[in-house]
Amino acid sequence: MSQMLVSVIMPAYHNASHIAAAIESVLSQAHTQWELLIVDDASTDQTLELAESFQAKDSRIKVFVMGENQGASFCRNYATKKSSGDFIAHLDADDLWMPTKLERQLAFMRQHDLGVSYTAYKQIDLEGKDRGTKVLALGELSAAKQKTNNFVGNLTGMYAVDKVGRLLAPDMRKRQDWALWHKAIEASGKPAKGMPEILAAYRVSPGSMSARKWGLIRHNFAFYRQYLGYSWVKSALWLMVFFAVYFIERPRYIKKT
Repeated sequence: MSQMLVSVIMPAYHNASHIAAAIESVLSQAHTQWELLIVDDASTDQTLELAESFQAKDSRIKVFVMGENQGASFCRNYATKKSSGDFIAHLDADDLWMPTKLERQLAFMRQHDLGVSYTAYKQIDLEGKDRGTKVLALGELSAAKQKTNNFVGNLTGMYAVDKVGRLLAPDMRKRQDWALWHKAIEASGKPAKGMPEILAAYRVSPGSMSARKWGLIRHNFAFYRQYLGYSWVKSALWLMVFFAVYFIERPRYIKKT
């Protein structure tokens, strides 16, 4: 696994405050066989300049620029099409990885012969300080279980291209990561496995999806209606399943430290 190339997908939009730290967390990886594909989504701040400054110093970093804003899903798919790695991993431009993230996860996938894996992670604030909240990873996750809720933190997920293909997310403005990991698990033909180690840090901001849960009802509905193609009635019923799992089961995996 040490020679396996990991393609790291990073969409970026107005992330001048945090993109340098995100890139540095990739540069610090113990596993050095990676390529970082950054897609600037027509930012008007210093995001692009910062990304290009790193590109100038390290040939493993590749920066692409959108002429107009396209959304995170489009940018992730664009980078995926440009990727050449044996594995695909995602990291948003305001999140962070621990130095052993890729090394430990690749070893875990080899040990269990996995197509898809993910890890536990912690939450940090805008200044990078630990918020005292960690999100645990389910030990095993089937495609059927993933359909009830998104149990994969996008910044922690990784899939093997030879087992699931080079996957593209559906054309959805929100919740496309939920759909992508459902698709990956389904394509692998076996459940994904989660690592108990905290190998990533998710930055929570006032405008993040995690801070606007009630405003996401229509986006969760779209997962069932648009991605899975269910009828309006069936989608509404599945949305009730989603909220039952979200409020009853999911809290067990969120721990205060």
